[in-house]
Amino acid sequence: MPYNVNMIDLIINEAREHKYESPWIEFKTNNCNPQEIGEYISALSNTAALFNQEHAFMIWGIDDKTHDVVGTSFDPQSEKIGNQGLDLWISTQLDPQVQFYFHTTQINEKKVVLLEISRAFSSPVKFKSIDYIRIDSYKKKLKDFPDTERELWAVFSKKPFETMIAMENVSGEFLLRELDYSAYFDMLSLDLPSDRDRIIEALLNDGMISECETGNYNITNLGAILFAKRLSDFPSLERKSVRVIKYEGTDRVSSASKEQVGTKGYANGFTGLIDYISNLLPNNEILGKAIRKVVPMYPEIAIRELVANAIIHQNFFMQGTSPMIEIFEDRLEITNPGLPLIDTARFVDHPPVSRNEKLASFMRRIGVCEERGSGYDKVVFQTEYYQLPAPEIEIYNDHTKVILYAHKEYAKMTKEDRYRACYLHACIKRVNRDVMTNASLRERFNIDSKNSSMISRLLNETCEIGLIKTSPDSTSDKNRKYLPFWA
Repeated sequence: MPYNVNMIDLIINEAREHKYESPWIEFKTNNCNPQEIGEYISALSNTAALFNQEHAFMIWGIDDKTHDVVGTSFDPQSEKIGNQGLDLWISTQLDPQVQFYFHTTQINEKKVVLLEISRAFSSPVKFKSIDYIRIDSYKKKLKDFPDTERELWAVFSKKPFETMIAMENVSGEFLLRELDYSAYFDMLSLDLPSDRDRIIEALLNDGMISECETGNYNITNLGAILFAKRLSDFPSLERKSVRVIKYEGTDRVSSASKEQVGTKGYANGFTGLIDYISNLLPNNEILGKAIRKVVPMYPEIAIRELVANAIIHQNFFMQGTSPMIEIFEDRLEITNPGLPLIDTARFVDHPPVSRNEKLASFMRRIGVCEERGSGYDKVVFQTEYYQLPAPEIEIYNDHTKVILYAHKEYAKMTKEDRYRACYLHACIKRVNRDVMTNASLRERFNIDSKNSSMISRLLNETCEIGLIKTSPDSTSDKNRKYLPFWA
């Protein structure tokens, strides 16, 4: 679309604010190879569809590491391939056709070029008969990632995972043997109907099952993954059971003292799963305002929320992998298949986006997870209250991992631990309409006021690496206030 200059600059500056490149945004400096640009249009258009974005963007003149404006010599209007202009040549190589526009602007007196790309709609966009995708910020051939390809086709079919069929054409009597319908009514605080027809009607209304033309029923993925008595009865979902492993030491080389794979659905098995994890965890002694008390090493609210998130936000189209909880002597790792749909640096303040909205909605209805947008905030708040290092998010091999660390004194924390805690403390203060100060950060770390200079150094260093910034309404150095970088 013909954006005006202000809109172009706004898009570019918003893209630069993210700590990492979003999957649907690519930064370049002077690379103007027509073949590369065509491949990126395919990859970014397909990735935008995968992440439910209307547009993808390729931006020249921005450093891909620092996101600083460095300027570019690339001029899309002057590029020629034979007698054809760049945009015309690329468009003839795309199948199906997808709209894209080049925009040129000046930021900080340096030339920046924005390529706006529409998302793919009915099928993957191919360039020279090959379709591409972005994986971990790299451009790859889509055919090399069959799980992602299946998920992308599901997006095009507009058929969510939850509505697909886990078991088809079964009798009413059979489906009631397979699904824990009594748990369904109990978790919704509803009286259990006395007759089968009313039970089936309720399951139909909530999308747990669907009707067949034969008069029988299909059990949907939603019904099976939530309320299966035995997930192993559903071949397509058997490998989606949550796995819990406890190791003797601090690495995976250590022998596993406990290992269990869940057998029930996520809803009817959730309480048992959390209880099992909690029983494997050590305790921690925390110092409150006046007393010491012994509490579990990790707050149960944080564990519940992170396990629920791993279940809800996983990519069900990835085969041979499932949510996993690993317990080590010094940390708890919770991993789910799939990349997050938002920047990991914005988990605290950003409204959640889920691949599996029907699943997420039902889990909220039954109180398994917090209200929309408050879950990860509570995780961060609880780790501060329990005087733990800040949680860490890692992205690797198409998986998302959240790590909760066991208690560690400030002196034993790494610089990265301190920076992360400082940034998240600023985030929590911001979403609660407050600001971080030296005093609030000292309280977060349980540091005495006589060591305020030590916290001042940490604040200055965290500002220097770009995670936080000084609030413009700070009145003096002594009373300086701090905000997260995105505020």
